[in-house]
Amino acid sequence: MALQIYNVLGREKQPFEPINEGHVNMYVCGPTVYDHAHIGHAKTYVSFDVVVRYLRYSGYDVLYVQNLTDVGHLTDTEFGEDKILRKARQTQAMPMQIVETYARSYFQDMDTLGVVRPDISPRASAHIPEQIEMIEELIAKDYAYVADGDVYFDVTKDNDYGKLSNRTLDEQEAGTRESVRTEKRHPADFALWKKAEPEHILRWNSPWGWGFPGWHIECSAMSRKYLGKTFDIHGGGIDNIYPHNENEIAQSECANDAEFARYWMLVGSLMVPDPIEGHPVKMSKSLGNFVTVKDALADYRPEVIRSFVLGAHYSNPVVYGSESLSAAAAGWERLYGAVRQTRQRMNTAPEAADGNPFQERLDKAKADFKAGMDDDFNAPRALAVLQELTREVNTLLNNGSTVGLPVLDAINQTYNELGGTVLGIIPQTDTAAGSNGKREGALIDMLINMRAEARAQKNYAESDRIRDRLSELGVILEDGPGGTIWRTE
Repeated sequence: MALQIYNVLGREKQPFEPINEGHVNMYVCGPTVYDHAHIGHAKTYVSFDVVVRYLRYSGYDVLYVQNLTDVGHLTDTEFGEDKILRKARQTQAMPMQIVETYARSYFQDMDTLGVVRPDISPRASAHIPEQIEMIEELIAKDYAYVADGDVYFDVTKDNDYGKLSNRTLDEQEAGTRESVRTEKRHPADFALWKKAEPEHILRWNSPWGWGFPGWHIECSAMSRKYLGKTFDIHGGGIDNIYPHNENEIAQSECANDAEFARYWMLVGSLMVPDPIEGHPVKMSKSLGNFVTVKDALADYRPEVIRSFVLGAHYSNPVVYGSESLSAAAAGWERLYGAVRQTRQRMNTAPEAADGNPFQERLDKAKADFKAGMDDDFNAPRALAVLQELTREVNTLLNNGSTVGLPVLDAINQTYNELGGTVLGIIPQTDTAAGSNGKREGALIDMLINMRAEARAQKNYAESDRIRDRLSELGVILEDGPGGTIWRTE
């Protein structure tokens, strides 16, 4: 089956056909860097990380652009304070101090989670000329108008406005706050450029006076600069479908006279139980119910957090809590336990002359894994394939028979390929705690061999001493029919 993607724009799964064969241009709305990233961000960016990983694994040349918003994202769509400025005021810092601090924090968190960095991470404040240029084009085409230093997009001039969120202008007008600014022609008109007073530190000169760009125009200008007027995939969170994504489409297609993005992929929200009502609500900084990625990483391995995210389809909401994280940890430990045992057995396995009788099973796992991922990047289905393979690998390794090196090597390569390269949940090599991991792993293996010799000589006191000393160092030994394997706490 060829790759199918659920296109939010058409509300159906569609065969993926890139504009240029073998190449994929992809844009994902990045974070506004005014605070530490939370687990909701992890859900979005781990999900798209796996999309990019799988596309590249499938042979596509992917150009992945993910912006950083560092100006223009207001606390309220039209009337609030810039989120960067508000944080700067609260902490008595310069706005760009805030940006640099939390941009570094964001990338550190994503690096720890194994999220491959985008090819380009453009900042809104570095692309003011491109945004002004696009606004001028919209004014010239009569899709936008100037009102007392502000510039607004006229939604009534765009016959397709609302096509992504399926909202009509009447619905949007009914849902707009009563205190609409009088200079706007329609309540749903949105700002492309905002006038800024002299004391406003984030401001630039423009044909309409000193001001700053609206949040939505930033993504349109930056995606056009790096990916062209029309590109393959646009990603983001479902909570931004309106107004942000809807406004992106309107201003881009009106300015460019071309389709904006061909496939729209939106990630479901991360939910947490409401402390009063008990029912799940969206994790949000504005609601104060968020868990930062750093706090989560203090309790769980990055691979466990990734497994939690991938345990639900990217488009579905998922509830964050100790039970769900514990289940993800148990599932990941089953997988990695088989990988760990396979790699440790490779150190002493004989070179078998009968090839790899297990290869047919591995080929089936790869085919089933690919079928799952080709079905709209169905990571839960792909994880289930790996769990089923793990059950059979454990049976093979623990039935008391001798397993040759070719079999073990093929199993290891399969886990590295599917669980490592694509899903990012299997480390490519085993390491003990700290640096010099390979050397420490070899020393642990030597101690395990010494313990085996002590047990063979019925020197159980020495055997227990080695086990207990390793346990004190955080190395846990597990004895099984196939021998002893180790893991770190």
